[in-house]
Amino acid sequence: MPRERTYRTRAIILKHRDQGEADRVITAITPAQGKCTLIAKGVRKPASRKAGHLEPFTHVALLAAKARGWDIITQAESIHSFPGLRADIDRMAFAYYFAELVDAFTQEEDSQPEVYDLLLRALGYLEQGENLEMAARWFELRLLRLSGYQPQLFQCLECGEPLQPVTNYLSLERGGMLCPRHGEGVAGAEPLGVGVLKILRYVQSQPYAVLAQLTLSPARGRQVEGLLASYIRYVLERKLKSPQFIQQVTRLR
Repeated sequence: MPRERTYRTRAIILKHRDQGEADRVITAITPAQGKCTLIAKGVRKPASRKAGHLEPFTHVALLAAKARGWDIITQAESIHSFPGLRADIDRMAFAYYFAELVDAFTQEEDSQPEVYDLLLRALGYLEQGENLEMAARWFELRLLRLSGYQPQLFQCLECGEPLQPVTNYLSLERGGMLCPRHGEGVAGAEPLGVGVLKILRYVQSQPYAVLAQLTLSPARGRQVEGLLASYIRYVLERKLKSPQFIQQVTRLR
């Protein structure tokens, strides 16, 4: 039997870029096909009905046709456009960050329905919640886990013993914590105080509903944010763009 040429899928738009005079190349994540690149032909023409449905971090229902290159989007209808994110520059900045993270941690056509579900939930939390920074820390650690890079925060990576409530050492290269005996003096292993490690463990292990009630001091919040940013940068071997956008937005408050 001939292979079906068209298919329907739900998707979350991660990013887009212009192509030619009127087309747009769309990067999206879907439940079954994972991340994929499609093209929306003529979408930049004034008469196009698809343009508003293909903006970043829109949850959309697509009808697409298979092609030799990029599959072609023939229909697009928003399921949820998250208007609360677009009306608030802080929320929008974090939404761009979440989309950029998913784009960076996923491969084309590698089915990861858990990542799709995670992003969809996280965008909802951003739209409805108030604790945006904690939503980001929750999302970062969940995405790291689903991608196979969850940092080990409870046992020493060298000896396997549970970490004691003393200054332990974080090794980005090893992917987690070392006890004082195996971390002190080791190149690249940085001391990490009891308080910060406790917060990281809490964020890693608790559901968002609990974390949404947690408020950190500005200094402690920046410390936790910086540690996770360093770890993500090490894993990806590159720096992301959207955290700088978040910092710029924060300075304008």
